[in-house]
Amino acid sequence: MKYENKCVPLHSISQQRIGMERLWNRNYCKVMTANFTLFFAFYVLTPLLPLYLSEHFGATKDVIGLVLSGYTITALLFRPFSGYFVDSFPRRTVLMICFGAFAIFFAGYLAASTLLLFTIVRTLHGGPFGALTVANSTAAIDVLPSSRRTEGIGYYGLSNNLSMAIAPTIGIFIYKYTDSFELLFWIALVVACIGWLVDATVKFPEKEMVRNKSKLSLDRFFLLRGWLLGLNMVAFGFSFGVLSNYLAIYGKEVMGITGGTGTYFMLCSIGLILSRLQGGKALRQGRLTHNAGEGMVISLIGYTLFILVPNSVGYYLSALLIGLGNGHMWPAFQNMTISVAHNNQRGTANSTILISWDIGMGLGILLGGIIAEHLGYAAAFWTVVLVNAAGVATFFAATKSFFLQRRLSDSVR
Repeated sequence: MKYENKCVPLHSISQQRIGMERLWNRNYCKVMTANFTLFFAFYVLTPLLPLYLSEHFGATKDVIGLVLSGYTITALLFRPFSGYFVDSFPRRTVLMICFGAFAIFFAGYLAASTLLLFTIVRTLHGGPFGALTVANSTAAIDVLPSSRRTEGIGYYGLSNNLSMAIAPTIGIFIYKYTDSFELLFWIALVVACIGWLVDATVKFPEKEMVRNKSKLSLDRFFLLRGWLLGLNMVAFGFSFGVLSNYLAIYGKEVMGITGGTGTYFMLCSIGLILSRLQGGKALRQGRLTHNAGEGMVISLIGYTLFILVPNSVGYYLSALLIGLGNGHMWPAFQNMTISVAHNNQRGTANSTILISWDIGMGLGILLGGIIAEHLGYAAAFWTVVLVNAAGVATFFAATKSFFLQRRLSDSVR
């Protein structure tokens, strides 16, 4: 009897340990905190850099656009290689180098005394930013328990959603009362350094480094197994690229809304945060295609409402819907891409989804401007609706079955 009494609780304890893997473990929280500082440092400057270039260097609008676009282009160029390096070399080493370089470049803004120097610094800064976003998100996957990974990836995005919601407002507030761009550059530098220090304390699970001895191929830089998922993300990135860059002009010229851009993005961020929280259960259950489909449809309604109801109600309600939709869709697509990748291709999977989004954003900025110039902003935003609808149709007609056939785990669906 004594033997039986001892055996029962031991069995019970083992079952509890199996079913109670902690999602919010210390290392995961550290990686999320570092991700928040990364995007806070980025977003605290973003809305004010055009003003800085105009006031400090006397740059014209076309020059401002050229200077700031270099950051995105460099980030896009670095992403494929960062995925390869994250998969091929020790995670900690790659992460520390990327985060250190990202932080140091903020000091470059302080030192740049001419427009040419600022342009060089800003363009080069996109490289470590693109690499760091891949390295840090891959680190989050590493420190998550396997049974909570899909759910954890969804919550991970809350950190940059939160920074997007508050950092621009804080930056504008500080500039309003201090009139000092130098102070903002110092704040970005200090916050980025704090993020580097936080990431330096993360303890990664010990894994044997598996060197890929095969010849370099495209699949080491872009996940070919997930190409259709990437194509879908191009369509959704296109839509958000047009919206985010031409929102203020369209709101002012067509809707007569001035000064509402900050509120729009605040509502979009609130939608992103709410959807991440609400969609956690579906991700935990592995219902990736459900989350993706729901998010895409909500976003499509938001984009359609934006152009179909050209007043303040349609304007602000669309922000909330687009935020809700993207908050469901993004982690689902990220998880689906990771689920079709082998364990030694996690970095490549992360870079693939980010590359696809960046390509879509770039095409949206470029083609949206051309369409607006020749046909008007209304035509540009109707193009957004058509491209987004094409992405939704592609998902239900082909991408969903494409994913289900290639997934490497039956627990995701």
